[in-house]
Amino acid sequence: MSFHDAAVTVVHVLLAGVGLWLIVIDARTHRLPHRIVLPALGALVLLVAVEALATGDAGRMLRALLGGLALGIFYAAMHLGSRQGMGGGDVKLAAVIGVVLAWHGWWTLLIGAAAAFVLGAVFALVLMLMRRATRSTRIAFGPWMILGAALAIVGS
Repeated sequence: MSFHDAAVTVVHVLLAGVGLWLIVIDARTHRLPHRIVLPALGALVLLVAVEALATGDAGRMLRALLGGLALGIFYAAMHLGSRQGMGGGDVKLAAVIGVVLAWHGWWTLLIGAAAAFVLGAVFALVLMLMRRATRSTRIAFGPWMILGAALAIVGS
């Protein structure tokens, strides 16, 4: 295993830890704390820039940054277009997830983004079938964003 492969593995393990932490917080409080999400985004931007300098592959860095921007804008549009739908934490988390998924590739970004909505919808439907939720019940979406991203990365 090369140094680069080892570094990528360590970063993914750390991201998994942060992701698990955010899943627990969001499921309990319906909040994704800025004090966790924003430093993660900053660290990822720095890491993809360092990787681009170390490997000479600026294309992967550009794709990662564009992916973070694209997914962040998509979630921001949903946030602005809904009264009580996506929260600001979801928008910032989308940028983080977009960077990571697009670093792996455009296809991984699309699969991970779509998987979040599929997983969230299945969860909501199960809750409604069990009569534990209605169409107006608020459901934390961060966990589904993180799980969808993880599935996409594992599948890539």
